[in-house]
Formats: sequence, structure tokens, C-alpha cells
Amino acid sequence: MPDTQYTLLAEPLWPLMNKFYRAHQSSMKAVRDAQLWVARRDEIIGALCLRPVSGGHWLTGLFVDPACREQGIAAALIAEAVKGLEQPVWLFCHPDLRGFYERRGFTFDPAMPYAMVERLSRYARSKPMIAMGLELVG
Repeated sequence: MPDTQYTLLAEPLWPLMNKFYRAHQSSMKAVRDAQLWVARRDEIIGALCLRPVSGGHWLTGLFVDPACREQGIAAALIAEAVKGLEQPVWLFCHPDLRGFYERRGFTFDPAMPYAMVERLSRYARSKPMIAMGLELVG
């Protein structure tokens, strides 16, 4: 298996992340006010956005190339992105993904700032969505 690098994507390369999402017919998009993390072999094979929010960080847009799944790429990408953070990380996901995130240290239904609770409420109106949180110790 080729060597995989997990890196913060430099701002001039941000369009590559949206190109990656589009190539896989994903509706996800790179968020401008976030840290954009990628897993690369020769090309991008996984991506996520880590956006600062009140009291912590919001993880969005986690996607791994379907041909590269079941290889630990998502787990390694999350681990690299949160390394060195001291504030909590929250995410919203489909209930079917709860076990995946729990195996990575996230807990179900974490305490969140009001703005995040409100955002989850809006998202959950159109699709099943739960909140997960990761408490970090610097």
C-alpha cells in the first residue's frame, strides 16, 4: 500500500479540495475560514475541514475516496487534524456513523455552545443528524 501523508492544505491549493469532492459527486465543500486537512498519496484521497467556533472546533466535510476506505485513512486524518488542539471538537453525522466516531474517542450528545445546538437543530430538520464531541487535553 502506498505511503499516505496527512497534511494541512496550503491556501493556494484549497481549490484542489473542492475538485476532490466534486470528482466523487460529494456535496461537501471546503470552508474558507477553516483548516483544510487532506490525506494524500499521489492525489488527495481524503479530506476534512476543521473550523474554529465559539469554545472549540467544528469538524465538517470528512470524506475518503471510496476506493481507499477501510484502510484507516479517516481515523488517521482526524487524529492528525486534532493533534495539538486543546478545545473540544464537535461534529454532526448520520446516526449510523456513531460507532465509527466513538471508536475515535468522540462521545454522543456532547455539551455544545448554543450556536452549535441551533445549527444542529436546523440540519436535523432535513435529515437524520446527531452531534458527537471530542474532549481534548493539550
